Amino acid sequence: MFVEDLKKDFYDVILHQRVLVLVGFDVDALCSCKILQALLQCDHVPYTIVPVQGLQDLEQAYLQHNEQIKYVVLINCGATLDVVEVLQANEEKIFFILDSHRPTNVYNIYSESQVRLLMKLDDDDEVPAFDDIFMDEEEDSGNESEGASEPSEKRPRFDEQKLERRHERRLWEEKKGRIMYDYLQASYYGTASAVTMFELAWKMSKDTNDMLWWAIVGVTEQYVHCLIEPGKYLNDSGFLQSHVSRHNHRNEGATVSASVTCRRIAYDTELNLVLYRHWSLFESLRHSRHVACAFKVWTNKGVKRLMEFLADMGMPLVQVKQKFTSMDVEFKANVEEWIEGRAQKYNLQRIVFGSFHTQYGYRNKYCAMDIVYATTALLESREETKTPSDRFLCALDCLSRSNVELLLKGVESSKQLMTAILNTVNGFIDMHQIISAGPFLYGFLQQGTPDVKFFARPLCLMMLARFLLHAYVVTTRNKKAKSLPLVLSVPSSVAEGTSILIGVPPHSEECQKNLFGKAFEQAAEKTGSRTSHDFFDTSSKFNSATVTKIAKTLRISQ
Repeated sequence: MFVEDLKKDFYDVILHQRVLVLVGFDVDALCSCKILQALLQCDHVPYTIVPVQGLQDLEQAYLQHNEQIKYVVLINCGATLDVVEVLQANEEKIFFILDSHRPTNVYNIYSESQVRLLMKLDDDDEVPAFDDIFMDEEEDSGNESEGASEPSEKRPRFDEQKLERRHERRLWEEKKGRIMYDYLQASYYGTASAVTMFELAWKMSKDTNDMLWWAIVGVTEQYVHCLIEPGKYLNDSGFLQSHVSRHNHRNEGATVSASVTCRRIAYDTELNLVLYRHWSLFESLRHSRHVACAFKVWTNKGVKRLMEFLADMGMPLVQVKQKFTSMDVEFKANVEEWIEGRAQKYNLQRIVFGSFHTQYGYRNKYCAMDIVYATTALLESREETKTPSDRFLCALDCLSRSNVELLLKGVESSKQLMTAILNTVNGFIDMHQIISAGPFLYGFLQQGTPDVKFFARPLCLMMLARFLLHAYVVTTRNKKAKSLPLVLSVPSSVAEGTSILIGVPPHSEECQKNLFGKAFEQAAEKTGSRTSHDFFDTSSKFNSATVTKIAKTLRISQ
């Protein structure tokens, strides 16, 4: 069931109890965890935080920690599953779920006691009515038993009432099947969990500038990774903008020392360029998806057009190829205005958007988008010496203002990731490795391909898939490419013989609903493939030998 009062029905319930917090592997989940962690520490509530990458981790974490804990909080995991059934929980356990993944499992929605949903229903959430998907089994079984208890000699040869009941039940089940198929066929994202958690802190008058910043980063991740529509981002960022004005209001008599030691947040227009404050402007332009695809920078002609764009702005190469912080003040101050003024001429779409930035005293300014890229790189790190828990804790720590060195490490790792994405896209386009499979596009990243190690993680693979689809759309002569989704697979483990298969919606669609989650399940069932739908989003893990077979089945079924 949905919780209406977060403070009364959630926080006050767990206030004097030990809590198990299971956190998914994404930036929004990390930000939500930081806010909840700060609230629990403020009230001295004992807690245990366990990161979970998928369903197997969720089951193992619950089994290891459920003995002495009554309340379990799930952040960005669990909403799409029947939690009580999957975890085989007893009646004493109570699960609080805060998850941006949609659609929410109907058993979680209509659970009267054990499952309590902390998120709100969005306008796109068309939840089936209770009577359409649940039948009173006791009444139905009672009618069946009454018919069976009558002596056979007294019953007519054909029991019309019994046949009618069976017919009505069959019609009801057929209707339920259609309703559930329509409800579950598309996966999408709702309001960022960090926003909901910040709203809880605000209502309890315990919100701080740090909590507000974490909520901002959670919303920005959804926009950067194209998980929500631009209109949804504007609504959520508008809500946070009012809190930014409230927390960062400075009186004329405020001392300089106070501003130096405190975090400052401001809302302003921002260039949609990758890490340009921590990179050279030239490299940032080359590795930003919208700019790279507009100029086709993987070709010599595209590089020349990029040079022409810089010359049109009057930007010397000496300036744009050095680190942005080392550029002359005049160029740094005017670069946003110059780029925005020439965006229409060079067909640069979405080059500017409303965003937030933070600053600690006189240190470097950090945009929310920069934090998203840095945190994602740390969370999806390919360092063999680090376990998933190490990567989680490292990414969690980089969100704290005291760990600037760790954040800078994430920035450098993100640069390497973006370079690998551009090089891989270049290879796909040059070698014509994108295959048109009828109703969708298909690509396979072969084992041994340079930089393949970066993309054996779902978030990194999603970033590559969206960049690759955009690049293919602007390069191909196929006019239907804009309306076609992309399926991309990459080897996950050579020893286990597994691959990750992921699907992204068409480039031309503003709606980010993804139909591949259900399609993958159906294709795997038809082919009899060994599969593991372990991730909480639309990614699925398959035996690498059957990926081609599954792709062919997708083509037939569509």
